[in-house]
Amino acid sequence: MSRNHKLLVKNAKQVVLICNNGEKYLTKHGMNNLSVIENASVVIGSDGLIRAVGPAETIRARYSESSFDNVIDATGMCVLPGLVDAHTHPVWAGDRVHEFAMKLAGATYMEVHRAGGGIHYTVEHTRAAAASDLLTSLRNRLQRMQRAGTTLVECKSGYGLELQTELKMLEVIEEARSSLPINISSTYCGAHAVPKGKTVAEATEDILQVQLPRLKELMSAGRLQVHNIDVFCEQGVFDLDSTRAILQAGKQMGLNINFHGDELHPMKSAEMGAELRALAISHLEEVTDEGMVAMAKAETAAVLLPTTAYILRLPQPRARDMLDAGVIVALGSDFNPNAYCCSMPVVMHLACVNMRLSMTEALAAATINAAFALGHSNTHGSLEVNKHGDLLILNATRWEHLIYQLGGHQEVIRFVVIGGNVVYDNDKTLDL
Repeated sequence: MSRNHKLLVKNAKQVVLICNNGEKYLTKHGMNNLSVIENASVVIGSDGLIRAVGPAETIRARYSESSFDNVIDATGMCVLPGLVDAHTHPVWAGDRVHEFAMKLAGATYMEVHRAGGGIHYTVEHTRAAAASDLLTSLRNRLQRMQRAGTTLVECKSGYGLELQTELKMLEVIEEARSSLPINISSTYCGAHAVPKGKTVAEATEDILQVQLPRLKELMSAGRLQVHNIDVFCEQGVFDLDSTRAILQAGKQMGLNINFHGDELHPMKSAEMGAELRALAISHLEEVTDEGMVAMAKAETAAVLLPTTAYILRLPQPRARDMLDAGVIVALGSDFNPNAYCCSMPVVMHLACVNMRLSMTEALAAATINAAFALGHSNTHGSLEVNKHGDLLILNATRWEHLIYQLGGHQEVIRFVVIGGNVVYDNDKTLDL
């Protein structure tokens, strides 16, 4: 055993492992029985992977002859896995703060969309923006997420709706991946809306015949890493047939199916996604009982987005029914110009209050299950040996404070660690 290690976090009041038997995901029972060790320590090796997690006395004895690049005394503090944000749209120009007033006055999402706002407003500004400006804003947004505890984030394209801008967005995501410590899962979302002047059939044809072939070339050449394919399956956007064609084409390229479904209308997206063995489906405010059963059987994760239902005053996704049906429930912030939230602690709080999740369910949904929804639960989402050394250290004696204190994560999160490196050292926290 090597005697030189990157990080020792010692004497924590609580270490929340989430799970400890290599589980890929947790369903209802497991989400309510998280693995927690009292008075524990964590060792992260020089390769950035977790080498040991256990009682502080056991770790102290086992590593008494070892040296560490960094030692954090977490006495009186809690250690959790880094949070995973399973659904974001972080690359765009032109905010939509003016639309918030419209929504408060009663305008629906689709009414704003039809009036030339919504996605189309952002598409216009994103197409015109320089890649360097998009990269600057993306870095700032990702750093805000990181300070709020997110260490793995899904990032979508989708504000181009044509080849050049979609590639520009994906290249910006690629540059962010290589220049920031936060882990990124990249998603092609060229079917986020039907471009102005095109029919659904024409937009689908462009994606199948122009955009995806070029994306495949760039991926094969090693110039882009893209992991997932997304479509907005909705009335007035992409119907079931076009959605199916695009998702199947992406799957044939090796992309994980991870798409928007059953948000505003019951489209039977969940049933179709389960049939296609989708890795995940997001939103699901209007999912049917049959859709839930199909998702549970197919091991397709439900990525629930509390901020969207909150801001748009939509019916809340039926999280409790999904859990009872055996669905894998994950969470995402849905960060975008419509739902400007960088904070997974806020998302977890909303999930508890509005979707009636317990705090343990919310934490599992924002760690191991969100990692599963991105195909990364073998490396992220829990504090287990040989997983990535990504963790949070809280200035609190109980981990629940991260959820309980609405908007209080700036005072609760003391350190954020990615790959064993401290990427956020918050010395401004105040004692409870």
